[in-house]
Amino acid sequence: MKENLRRPTDAELAILRVLWRVGPATVRQVQEEMNQNQQTGYTTVLKMLQIMTEKGLVKRDETERTHVYEAALPEEETQRQLVDDLLERAFGGSARQLVLHALSARKTSRTELAQIRQLLDEMEGGAK
Repeated sequence: MKENLRRPTDAELAILRVLWRVGPATVRQVQEEMNQNQQTGYTTVLKMLQIMTEKGLVKRDETERTHVYEAALPEEETQRQLVDDLLERAFGGSARQLVLHALSARKTSRTELAQIRQLLDEMEGGAK
């Protein structure tokens, strides 16, 4: 059985993206970063970070008067967990179906396609 997936909501992912980009931050710093895209209140960010701490999505350093938060997992690990969950729930474990749907959902750049081809070559052991 898989470990319990801590699946972040969209709002929690927005906060995690800030923490992944800037590193450990106070509530005020997270709020200021988020306000660059969409106005978010201080108390909203504080409450979200408190919930995320309880869920194990972020860690809180309480050694100073102003608490500092950081993502509990690296971005890549969170993405891997979310993809694995989506793969199982929506595509019955079929990586083929997931990739086909992902590539047909929106236009893929030549650069991205080249990177995908390279990854496939490496996975098949045919990298040059």
